Formats: sequence, C-alpha cells, structure tokens
Amino acid sequence: MTVRTLLATLALVPTIASAQTAGDAPAVADVATLDPGIRKMIETAVAKGNEATVTSVLAVARQAAPDAKAEIDALEQQWRAQLAEQKTLAQERHLAELRAASALDNWKGEVEFGASRSTGSTTNFGLLGALDLKREGIDWTHQVSARAEVQRTNGQTTTERTFAAWQPNYRFQAKTYAYGLAQYEHDPFAGYDDRYTLGGGLGYRALSSDRVKLEFEGGPTLRRVQEVDGDVQSRLAGRGSMNFNWRVTPTLSFSQKTAVYLEGEDGNLIANTALDTKLIGNLKARFSYNVQYERNPPIGTAGLNTQSRATFVYGF
Repeated sequence: MTVRTLLATLALVPTIASAQTAGDAPAVADVATLDPGIRKMIETAVAKGNEATVTSVLAVARQAAPDAKAEIDALEQQWRAQLAEQKTLAQERHLAELRAASALDNWKGEVEFGASRSTGSTTNFGLLGALDLKREGIDWTHQVSARAEVQRTNGQTTTERTFAAWQPNYRFQAKTYAYGLAQYEHDPFAGYDDRYTLGGGLGYRALSSDRVKLEFEGGPTLRRVQEVDGDVQSRLAGRGSMNFNWRVTPTLSFSQKTAVYLEGEDGNLIANTALDTKLIGNLKARFSYNVQYERNPPIGTAGLNTQSRATFVYGF
C-alpha cells in the first residue's frame, strides 16, 4: 500500500462514522422514555378501576407521547391481563356463591301498587297489586309472578282479574333454554271464572346485554277453562311469547311482553307495554298499557279489553 492510498483511506473514516450515527438515530427515537407525568396519569386511571376511563387515558397518552408508543402499549397489555384475571376470579366467586346458596337465597324482584279514585257523574275506584320474583342459578332460573286487580264503577264491579304463574327455565346452551309453565287466571269479564295452563317448550335469547334483552319462547300447553256460563273445557293449545327489555338511559327503561295461545277456533292474546322511570332509590314510576284479546268469548262478555295504568314499583 502506497502512502497516498493510506492517506485516502484515513480520510474516509469520519464520513463512515457519521453515516452510521445518522442511521442509528431513528432507533433511539423508538425507545423514548415515557414522561413520568403521563405514566402517573395512566397508573391513576388503572387504580380507579373504570375501564372506559383507562381506555380514554391511554388514547390521550398516545397522542401526547407518540415516541413512547411501545411503553404505552406494554402498560395497556399489563392492565388488560390484570383485568381479565380479576373478571375470572369474580366469576369463580359468583359461581361458588350460587352453588352454596339455599333455595331461599338469591331472589330478586319488585312490588307494584296502584290505586285510582274519581267522583262526579261517575264514581270510580280501582286497586292494583303485583309481585314479580326471579332467582337465577348456574343452570336454572325461576320466575314467579302474581297480580290482582279490581275496579268498581258506580257501585258495581267492572274489573276483577287475578293472575299467578311459575316458570322454571333450564339453560343448556348459551342462548337456548327449556322452560316449564304453570299458570292460573281469573277474569269473569273476559269470559272465564278459572283458567289453568300447564305447558313447556324452548326459549331463545336473541339479545342479552346490559341494555337490551330479547327472548322468544314456544311450545305446547294443556288448558282447562271454566267459563262464566258454567261450561268446562280442556284442550291442547300452542303458546308463543316474546319478551323485550330496553334500558334507554340509566333512569328510563321500556319493556314489551306478549303471549299468544292458539286453541283451534279459540285462543287469546295478552300484551303489556310499559315505560319505567326511576324516582328515588329503588322506587320507580310505571306507565303501562295492557291489551287482552279473547277469540270467541262467551255471549255477553267482551272479546277485547284494554287498560292504561300509572303505578309505583319498588325493586329489591
């Protein structure tokens, strides 16, 4: 190697070093350290335990510190792993409590009460009382309902209605269940003194979230009816029902319950639409509209009955 060649090689060394340093610059930016203030903000949100808040804080942190994206992603992964573990433990504790519960535990429900009074050319007085109970287990759900209503107009009874039902459900798939039904009705103004219903079938939960629930049911029933004219009939029928619940806002909810019975030339439909608004604590006000249709009712009784109600409901 000549002296001239050696001098030329040494002259290239600073240029090569500068090029290597310039090429490493982006890698240094990729591992930028997260600002302690932003880290503290994320940790505080995680400690409070509100999932929506943590998600929002992470989004803001990525905008404020784009160079620290890798560290923010690692914090999010750690938080989501902790969240999944907490949910799993909570579910296991809930299942253990259900297994250890007695038949009288875990019942929830509501009591409904309403009254009306009017005077003048027409004197009217009415009372309504109802009780709805529900117990959810691991596979079984039990629902018990009872309702009584009476109304007198000008000293004569114009409404006299009693209803009681028990429905056990057995869930064998995530959205599908089998159900049984035992039901009693008394409504002489609809054409019957006593009506007993025994049946069962399948149900399907089309929607099941915290805000919206939609269920469909269908199956055969055996009905025994004692009509107001003294005639007693027993016959098979088909039953179909739809239950829809929508929590519009934290204080306002809407529900629609419909049941249809087909018995050859006879049958009936019951539909109830309700709007609940929260008042104080567990107390709600309910505005409802009820439709009851009887096909081929006895002579002298009404085939279609409708009623609007305003009642108070207490949940427990």
